[in-house]
Amino acid sequence: MKLNILTSVILSTSLIACSTAPPKTNLIEKKQTIQLVEQGRYQSNIFDESAAEIVTYDKKTQNTFVVNAESGKVDVVRSADINKPTLLGSLNIAADILKHFNKQAGAANSVDVFDGLLAVAIEAENKTDTGWVAFYDTQNMAFINAVYVGSLPDMVTFTKKGKQLVVALEGEPSNKNYALDPIGEIAVIDIDWQKNTLKTTLTRINFHEFNQGGARFNELPKQLVLNGFQASVEQDLEPEYIAVNKNATKAYVSLQENNAIAVINLADKSIEKIMALGFKDHLQPGNELDGNNKDKQALLKNEPALGMYQPDSIAVVTIGGTDYVLTANEGDDRSDWVTDLSQADCEAGNYYFNLEDQACGDDLKLKDAFDGGIYNPSNQQNKLDLSNFQQGGIYQNAVKTLKFSHSATKQFGDLNADGKIDRMLTFGGRSFSIWNVDTEQLIFDSGSDFERITAQKYGANFNQTHSKTKAENRSGKKGPEPEALTTGIIDGITYAFIGLERMGGIMVYNISDPANAQFVQYLNNRDLSVDPKDNVVKNANGVKSYEIDAGDLGPEGFRFVPAKDSPTNSPILIVGNEVSGTTSFYRIDSLVK
Repeated sequence: MKLNILTSVILSTSLIACSTAPPKTNLIEKKQTIQLVEQGRYQSNIFDESAAEIVTYDKKTQNTFVVNAESGKVDVVRSADINKPTLLGSLNIAADILKHFNKQAGAANSVDVFDGLLAVAIEAENKTDTGWVAFYDTQNMAFINAVYVGSLPDMVTFTKKGKQLVVALEGEPSNKNYALDPIGEIAVIDIDWQKNTLKTTLTRINFHEFNQGGARFNELPKQLVLNGFQASVEQDLEPEYIAVNKNATKAYVSLQENNAIAVINLADKSIEKIMALGFKDHLQPGNELDGNNKDKQALLKNEPALGMYQPDSIAVVTIGGTDYVLTANEGDDRSDWVTDLSQADCEAGNYYFNLEDQACGDDLKLKDAFDGGIYNPSNQQNKLDLSNFQQGGIYQNAVKTLKFSHSATKQFGDLNADGKIDRMLTFGGRSFSIWNVDTEQLIFDSGSDFERITAQKYGANFNQTHSKTKAENRSGKKGPEPEALTTGIIDGITYAFIGLERMGGIMVYNISDPANAQFVQYLNNRDLSVDPKDNVVKNANGVKSYEIDAGDLGPEGFRFVPAKDSPTNSPILIVGNEVSGTTSFYRIDSLVK
């Protein structure tokens, strides 16, 4: 579907007819051209501790490097035989930072490799302090150097020829109270790698000129979501993920909480523009969702909600000379950062104060909004007028269990300026999208595909979370939560691979014609007869072991390896699963004769 971002929100005067059952979708299309086939799997035997998050593959050594986040380590997995991947050892990034800088490091967040040079993003022990990018030689696993880059380096990626490394510096605020709120930045590190010597030059790109009163403040798009507590624009913008085009001229940066993409010119290291993604109208046919986690059924309906796409992982493909940015529309909120704010500060920040829990939050349900014991702002000017959703209102039949953003709904939910809320602003799009950033157009969105396909496969057991078995417990939140995303070209056809963080599994689409992307396959090895929460046995370090195997849980990071670089001489997909702590390898078979 083609939508101009600036006009994608259309006020509807009546509720669109709702479907009574999930529409049927063929899980395997007739024109299927590839098929993912599960091969080997490395198991860290660590449960729900982010022991396998982001993955990368080094063609020189045929090793896979896996971020073991909370340990501050990167596991090195021998993957010359993808049927029997084995652990070679681990790079102790935190120990190397302590040794060479006498500083305590926190979690490792991201990893990438080019021509035997490995780059690892690692945050400081206090995440609001300056973190590092550490470099290693993959041939001997030796530490080379580390570069201070900024607060919370969350993602690293090399340009195609390895001349630059681009880093997303998320700059998250301190937990619970926003006591410290670093600025979000992008770092560009120029790389001179001579096989055994490394020279780096760091440039940090900030959003200072976009602050109120700054030279570029008026360039900010009207639909940009800015809802950080007492935050300047540069504090509010939080770079999450980066995709670099094949010519290494531009980097596209997801600003997840802000529902936007920043475009970086890599030649002069400047910000070209910030593009707001707009909102997904769930009243439009094809955008149905299941927002009810209490009815024990898979029931997709149109709802008076605007989904903030809020992508985590993104990718870029160049087709016909045009860059298309793909987004995995996970969704995110700021509730974790504001819980300890006083009621006065909470409401001044346009959040809501939960009177029952005595805590500030931004994720609200209509059910709770209609309960005066939970929602009753001390300043009634901060109270949302939700009369359209109450008995007798135009949207009285709207789902009452779907979480929405109080602050974004206050800012964008009144579509006709009559003081009444017309749409709930919800977290994530439950989909993946394809964007033409040059024209600022949404070229394709998978709509309700992910929920329809998983509902067909699992029925009322769909929309599970990843750490326990409980039917539909994510319906009222962000549904299947697409997070991981990568692309690959096979037999001249471009494919997108999308991971569903909560329900699990991999969605595959043919995107060679970006405006008419076609579903290809859904593959999930999760065993719903096994409850992951039964993994209660702890090892000597007090960490839960993953001994009761429910399959791969929580796909977080993907790496596509083309045939020319693959140990099998055919394309493969490597998946890091953060909850099960497993790294899985998939053979990609071509079905084209």
